[in-house]
Amino acid sequence: MVTSRLRRRLLQTALALPVIGPWAVSAAAGYPRLMQGPMVGAVTPRSITLWGRTAGPQSVTLEYGTRPDLADLRTTPPVVSRAEDDCTVRIEATGLEPDTRYWYRLRVDGEVDRYRRMPFVTRTAPAVARPFRVVFGSCSRVQVDVEQRIFGAVARAEPDLFFWLGDHVYGDTLDAAVLAEEYRRQRNVASLEPLLASVPQLATWDDHDFGLNNSDRTNPMRAASLQVFRRYWANPAYGREDAPGVYFRYGYGGVDFFFLDGRYHRDPNLAADGPAKTMLGAGQKRWLREELRASRAPLKLLVSGSGWSSGDGPQGDTWAAFLHERNELFDFVRDERIGGVVLISGDTHAGELNCIPWSERGGYDFYDLVSSPLAQLPTATWMDLKPEHRVRPVFARGTNFGVLDFDSEPEPAVTFTLRDERGDAIWSPLRLTAGELVNGRSTYREKTAST
Repeated sequence: MVTSRLRRRLLQTALALPVIGPWAVSAAAGYPRLMQGPMVGAVTPRSITLWGRTAGPQSVTLEYGTRPDLADLRTTPPVVSRAEDDCTVRIEATGLEPDTRYWYRLRVDGEVDRYRRMPFVTRTAPAVARPFRVVFGSCSRVQVDVEQRIFGAVARAEPDLFFWLGDHVYGDTLDAAVLAEEYRRQRNVASLEPLLASVPQLATWDDHDFGLNNSDRTNPMRAASLQVFRRYWANPAYGREDAPGVYFRYGYGGVDFFFLDGRYHRDPNLAADGPAKTMLGAGQKRWLREELRASRAPLKLLVSGSGWSSGDGPQGDTWAAFLHERNELFDFVRDERIGGVVLISGDTHAGELNCIPWSERGGYDFYDLVSSPLAQLPTATWMDLKPEHRVRPVFARGTNFGVLDFDSEPEPAVTFTLRDERGDAIWSPLRLTAGELVNGRSTYREKTAST
């Protein structure tokens, strides 16, 4: 039996012990570690951003170098994770060389994480135009697929970037704590972890990671959802101060990507379409026009969670319910003579390749490249819908991901391939050159294939 006198002596002894180093408090609760991550976020030619979530409020330091043994090791100043941020942390290495591989490891409260194999390796962005590969997808539901083997095929495709086009978790909640827990469950998928640690990840959202099914601006937790999103992604920007959201512009390898937020400012789908109905909101729409005008990239990709075609009908959960605003945007591209615009989207639980032939309205043809789902049940309902023009048949036999191969020689071009869970191509590729994406060019008929 421990007497009260002995308890007092033990307490006095503990209080007299010296506190050594900034990790003393957290060390008492167990080994300092990452609970999720590391994940590579936005990279530039001179910087790499990393994300992680620690086991408690702890200090995180990034060590990195150009040699696998880290013999040329450099160290960043420590960043402390906070309980009010769910112990998530972003840490950035700057002053790097363009298009260069860097090996890295993270120290948590001064200790190398014993539960992660390190070092990891990733790469800075190129400073000039060069060939590169983007893989994209949408709809990953850990409740349906806990293994998500498709990410092994994604890694074997060796992408330079990976884009999440929404429903990357199925929060389906009005509780921010539940939404954050779904992020943690998805980040712990074993097949996904190597991809997160090596390939830069950029994301927008859709309804299930914004709130409930088909959510819009009336979502009572939209501000809380945005806060959770910012904690769990390492995008280069999150909207504007006067128009919040998850939209941003990102340049890589001579191509500009415009990630759109189709939820935060979105009017209800069932509202009557017309000049006042909006998916983007006035602030985001103004930003998009400014950024498109300013872009000098020969290829410009508009990244949307919601599909661009009219197939879903006037009250569906796609741009089909916002045709006035969509067409206004397409007319703007035509009237401003902005070439090279290509569309990508997700959400449909089926792979699609559609075209909106704006060449018939004095512009050029807008191609919508669709990948869905990554880890969710596919659906065949989209096979019966009638978009403006189908360039390839609907793929609804399984999970899939989209591959975009960008070339700069002999002219800027992008090739789109849809791949299945094994990494096999589903259709014949679609190749688009910048010279085909200019006013007065009609290409959709010659690009159409039956397989």
